[in-house]
Amino acid sequence: MSNSEKAPVKKIIEPRTLKGFRDFLPEAMIPREKLIARVTDVYRSYGFCPIDTPVLEYLEILMGKGSDETDKQLYRFKDSGGREVGMRFDLTVPFARFAAQHFAEIGTPFKRYHLAKVWRGENTQAGRYREFMQCDFDTIGTTSVVSDIETAFVINDILEKVDLRTEDAFTKFKVHVNSRKILNGALEKLNLSEQAVPVLRALDKLAKIGADAVVAEMAETARASEEQARAILEIAGATGSNDEILQRLENSLTGNELGLQGVAELRQILEATRAAGIPAQRFVVDVSIARGLDYYTGAIFETFLDEFPQLGSVCSGGRYDNLAELYTKQKLPGIGASLGLDRLFAGLEELGMVEKTATTVDVFIPLFDAQLTTQYVALAKGLRQRGIGVELYPEPKKLGQQLKYADKKGFKLALVLGSDEAARGVANLKDLRSGGQKEVSLEKDALASAIFAALQES
Repeated sequence: MSNSEKAPVKKIIEPRTLKGFRDFLPEAMIPREKLIARVTDVYRSYGFCPIDTPVLEYLEILMGKGSDETDKQLYRFKDSGGREVGMRFDLTVPFARFAAQHFAEIGTPFKRYHLAKVWRGENTQAGRYREFMQCDFDTIGTTSVVSDIETAFVINDILEKVDLRTEDAFTKFKVHVNSRKILNGALEKLNLSEQAVPVLRALDKLAKIGADAVVAEMAETARASEEQARAILEIAGATGSNDEILQRLENSLTGNELGLQGVAELRQILEATRAAGIPAQRFVVDVSIARGLDYYTGAIFETFLDEFPQLGSVCSGGRYDNLAELYTKQKLPGIGASLGLDRLFAGLEELGMVEKTATTVDVFIPLFDAQLTTQYVALAKGLRQRGIGVELYPEPKKLGQQLKYADKKGFKLALVLGSDEAARGVANLKDLRSGGQKEVSLEKDALASAIFAALQES
């Protein structure tokens, strides 16, 4: 082939991810899956059942169900059939569609959980991505405050299990609780009911932009007078113990049935948490939280890590009694919450609560002698049958190289077997963290017992 006929140089495509999206390496994905498993265990312990829904929905299912902001953030397009479709921005709206569509099959009350990715084309920041996982749980088909109480319990139980370094309960978090009924009752008394949506959206920004900016936004978007806006902020800014705040709200909402109902329901939720032994300081009445989504109608929850409040709420939700009416005439009141898994995980990493590892098993077997390959394979298989996860190195490299690999991956133990040890029916069990080692029998039950004991000590 002449110089002029040389094959063209193949262009190398730069490997990169889209802004707001990310890859997960094993050292992040392994503890992430551990967190997912703990959350799932909590959901199942309350009787919630798993479901799944499509990533894509007809656009009319999604539009106008959250807020103007979420409508702007929707990933939307026409599919090959010319249909207007959108990628789900949360798991609640698809669940409302699901419940309306499958009502006859699922019956009520119905309790579900759904762990899946959602997409929002929003500005990225620490702990906030355009693709992220939500871990939702919901109860539909009942207006009973018992479901509100159970929602509070589940949120508490989830957050107690998020310290991935230990099985001990994590206690450094607060669940802020309020009721849209209280806020809507206050708006009724101030003759602002017709402007409830823009007023509450502005109020939901209080912690971010401050009181004066909220007053200005209420004036601009809801035509609220400064006197009306300040009155809302006074109610929202109530301080003191939970009982003191509820009493103050009861006094200010006298004569308003909706607002007083919200106060009574909050009081029941708090009394139930105390009766269940949850620390009294764990749940905090916070009248300033409004939840920006338009579909909430009753109790609402937001959860913050004490040591990282700037992260924002890591588990939020509330009661939505009218959402499904967009899809069915059947009354399907509901309540639930969503754990922001990726945001929470970012917070746990920041607080050093994630144990880094790049392996899913505890025991490493180096392939020390190629002539013993069959024995190594059988040995690993036998340990797995006894409930011990094992990785066997696939190549007979120098032992030092293999142990360096094991250290980097984060194995706890190495089982080293050479020809001399094999002849005597023993192996060296090495603790890769402390550096200590001991000789153990290769008899299957004895070996498994020795490994379990070593794992307990490590």
